[in-house]
Formats: sequence, C-alpha cells, structure tokens
Amino acid sequence: MISSQAIKLIFSNFNKSHNEVNFYSQLSKFIKPQQRAFTQLSSLSAKLIPNKQQVVLFNKIGSFDEIKVDNNYPTPQIESDYDIIVKNHYAGVNYIEAYFRTGEYPSNPPMIFGREASGEVVEVGSQVDNLKPGDKIAYLSPSTFAQYTKITNDNLKLLKLPPSATDQELQIFGSILLQGLTALTFVKEPYKVEKGDDVLVWAAAGGVGNLLVQLINQVGGNAIAVASNDTKLKLAAESGAKYLINSTTDNIEEKVRQFTNGKGVEAVYDSIGKDTFDISLNSLATAGTFVSFGNASGPVTPFSLSKLSTKNIKVSRPSSMVYLNNPQKWNYYSGLLLDLLNTDKLKFNISKVYELQNYRQAAEDLESRRSHGKLTLKIPQ
Repeated sequence: MISSQAIKLIFSNFNKSHNEVNFYSQLSKFIKPQQRAFTQLSSLSAKLIPNKQQVVLFNKIGSFDEIKVDNNYPTPQIESDYDIIVKNHYAGVNYIEAYFRTGEYPSNPPMIFGREASGEVVEVGSQVDNLKPGDKIAYLSPSTFAQYTKITNDNLKLLKLPPSATDQELQIFGSILLQGLTALTFVKEPYKVEKGDDVLVWAAAGGVGNLLVQLINQVGGNAIAVASNDTKLKLAAESGAKYLINSTTDNIEEKVRQFTNGKGVEAVYDSIGKDTFDISLNSLATAGTFVSFGNASGPVTPFSLSKLSTKNIKVSRPSSMVYLNNPQKWNYYSGLLLDLLNTDKLKFNISKVYELQNYRQAAEDLESRRSHGKLTLKIPQ
C-alpha cells in the first residue's frame, strides 16, 4: 500500500511550485525571452536521447507468447512543432492491453503496450509553450510501455507535477490515472450513485473495483463486493464494502436477494463480461442500471433487447475516455481525483511493481485473476 503521507507531500510541493510559476510568469513580462538559449537547451536535450530504446510490444494477435521485449526499438523523434517526447519512469498495467493483444479490441500490430505513465519531458516542438524539458508529468496516452513516448500538444490528458516530485510520487501518478478516472466517471455518468443505493461490484479487490467500492461508500451507498476468495474480500471490506460475496463458494443471486430484502440492486458494475452477464442482469432491481465495462471472461454473448423489458433495465457500455475527451470534464474529474487523494478520501493500492521487461509476468498475474490492487511497471532509466 502506498502511504497517504507520500501523496500529501506532493500537493504541498505543488502549491509552492505553483506560486513560483506565477512569480516567474510576472517577471517574464519585463525580460526579453531568450529564445536562443531555449533552442540550445532543446538541442542539448535531443542529443542526450538515445537512438534506440527498450519497449514491450506485440507483433501479431495472440497469447502471452506474443508479448515481446525489444531492446533496439527506434526512439521517437520530434517531427512537428507540437510534439513532446517524454522519458517514462512508471507505467500502470491495465486489462485493456489484453483486449488489444487477443484481438478483442481492434489493433494494428506491431503495437507497443501501455495507456498511462509518468516521467520527465526531454524534448518539445517549437510551438509547445505549456511544457519544457525537465518538467515532470503524469499522462494518458498509448505506447507507454517504453523508455520514451511521443505525445502531442493537442487535447493533452496530463497532470503537471512539481519539480520536487519523488520517485514514489511518480509511481503513484503513473499508475492511478486510468483506473482512478474510470471509477470517478462511472459513479457519476452512466449511473449516478445516490445515498442508500445498493450497488453490486464485481472484482471488488481489483484496481477499478476497489476504487468503485470506496466511492460508493463515500456517497452513502451500499457496496456489495464480489471477489473470488476471502483475502480479496477482506480488502474490499477494508475499503468500505457493506456486504461480501465469495464468487467461488456463494450463490451470488441468492446473496443479493438476501442483502436487499428481495429488491435487487439499483446498479451493477460488471468488468467480467460473458460469464457474469446473466447473474448481473438477474440481480438488478426494477429500473436498475447495468454498467458493463470489461470482458475479463470474454465479450457478452449477443442477446435480445426484449430481455431487458421484464424489469425495464438500462444497459450502458461506457468508456471513460469518451467523457474525458471533453476538456471541461477532464479538468473536473482530474481535479476531483487529486482532491480525493490529497484529503485521504481515496486509498490507492499498488500491490506489485515489475520491471518493464517482465510485463509478461504482470499480464499473466492480472489475467489469471491472481492479483489484486494495481500492478505497475518500472521503466529502466
């Protein structure tokens, strides 16, 4: 478990850094910009970037055997005035990588894995004015399982971190964005959880599931946590789950009826997919909402919409990225996530850190459901 004290420290540093930025911003009005010096700095930075780097990718659709480590992959280069090169420090592991690798989601191999990271800006294009070499950031982007990633200055999804951000703080922010923002948007957008709601959460000890349990609990909802063993259920209980169901030994539908006095749940968050669809559907109350956001057991088998009419059920298949493509919503939800961390209202569990070259082991641990919490990769420097 990453300590909340470490998270608090980054915000006190940020406030100080923010004041310094304002000071130098005012000072710059009276000093002619030294464009030549900036150009020389960028050129020096570019020279320090190697031509080859280590990445983890797949060259064709398939099993774990298609996960490859390439130690001689070309390093991205500045090709436009709006390009930004980031030297990555940490990258969070997410289930979506399995969907791309196995062909469940469309992809165009060869493809570098990764959806989020933290690191340091090492080079920027001439028209990038909000970042400079040396800045530390956390961001969302494809191709982050690499020593270097190129992003563009177009609708950036990033958080600028203070210069004093530590290695531990980079670990936190390189790992929480995708799952944290997914959980936050899902308890407000596809279904707005209210006080007193009974809500079924699958994989409640996992990255998104554990955050969902905490957020449901915060608004006064009753989280019914489902997990495969008692160890995972203990973690869910510690995060605020009111009721616990062991999916290996319990009859889930019976337990739901028992916990809700026969009513069913107002909403279900199902990241499992095919194997749990009918159970989730049967567990819903009249006019309940089914939020499907994962396919850990495979995609849901096609079904007739008339199946929903018996209880007027609503089904949603949301993508957090669609919500976050709106700049106003990005600012709102990323700010809310930071506030929840800063005030200790959200606990984030990084259960294991792997070296980048060992991503295959991380993928096997995640996809076999042996893991809990967040898995993270440390990028070689």
